[in-house]
Amino acid sequence: MNAQTERLSLTGPAGAIEAVRDAPVAGAPVRGVAVIAHPHPLFGGTMDNKVVQTLARAFVASGFAAVRFNFRGVGGTAGVHDAGDGELDDLLGVVRQVAPEGPVALAGFSFGAFVTSHALARLWGERRVESAVLVGTATSRFTVAPLPPEAHMRTLVVHGEHDETVPLATVMDWARPQTLPVTVVPGGGHFFHGQLPLLKGLVMRHLQSMP
Repeated sequence: MNAQTERLSLTGPAGAIEAVRDAPVAGAPVRGVAVIAHPHPLFGGTMDNKVVQTLARAFVASGFAAVRFNFRGVGGTAGVHDAGDGELDDLLGVVRQVAPEGPVALAGFSFGAFVTSHALARLWGERRVESAVLVGTATSRFTVAPLPPEAHMRTLVVHGEHDETVPLATVMDWARPQTLPVTVVPGGGHFFHGQLPLLKGLVMRHLQSMP
């Protein structure tokens, strides 16, 4: 928590959703709202995960308000785990409440990246999605949605070379048919231990390249 962090009271399909919003420095122009999804709820994933917080810091440093939230059944969020279907509804519900209009960005880590891929596919064409960031995408465990071709240039996919949870080869198998670029962090593991500053820098560079 910091002076620019605000706790939010949101309502989702399964009930209350626990969330926080990290805002840029007071007075700074805001480019939009980024909604960030956390890793697998059944394996300790929460909105306070270090990778998720790193993504939030990158978005805030790039001029976005960053909203992190807990999926159903995690922390103060109502409901029970739903293997991705209900979690997609949770994410879309958060977007509708914190960014009902204007520029929105989507990001997710691991299970959260899987859910985010489906949210991007659902929202694309309905409204402008400023940017998407998928980190450690859980392609070996879930059916990750193919991304709209027009979204490729606005999407950053980052994966660790030595990811011990989601093998890099499975990400390439998902990305290859789409000709979707993947940024590989040499020596990186699933949680990017010791490499979170590098991850933050990659995300910021991507965001700063967006018109």
